Amino acid sequence: MLEIRTTKREDLWAMAVLEKKIFSDAWSKKALEETFEQESARIFAAFEDGNMAGYCIAYQILDEAEIARIAVDKDRRRNGIGGLLLEQLKKISKNQGGKRILLDVREGNFAARAFYEKEGFQIDGTRKGFYRNPKEDAVLMSLTLQEVSTTSQ
Repeated sequence: MLEIRTTKREDLWAMAVLEKKIFSDAWSKKALEETFEQESARIFAAFEDGNMAGYCIAYQILDEAEIARIAVDKDRRRNGIGGLLLEQLKKISKNQGGKRILLDVREGNFAARAFYEKEGFQIDGTRKGFYRNPKEDAVLMSLTLQEVSTTSQ
């Protein structure tokens, strides 16, 4: 059974393990701990049978959320976990007055770009040479959050 919940400090070690498995520029456990302490950080994860299957790290500043990471364990991809994490971020952001979600993604990460485009993100531009290890351009994307209707029809 899949559960999505706010991460706890004790979950950070599992995030660090997934970081190393997934990213060439993995965040260290110390970097994750520093992020965990930031007031603007929104960190939550998907757990399947008690094991972390994926997580989301975003920053909420005023009416915008910026995704720093949405990561899903390679063995659990294509099962809707990334979509569920994104839906959770949309809910959290809307509840805090959010109107847009921003992100950057490696230009060559076609799977992630396709995922975000399918979820309604628009390409806003590129940032040349943004990524290191390996060096690569970033594609800047954004999603405008729809207003939630409070009246039933």
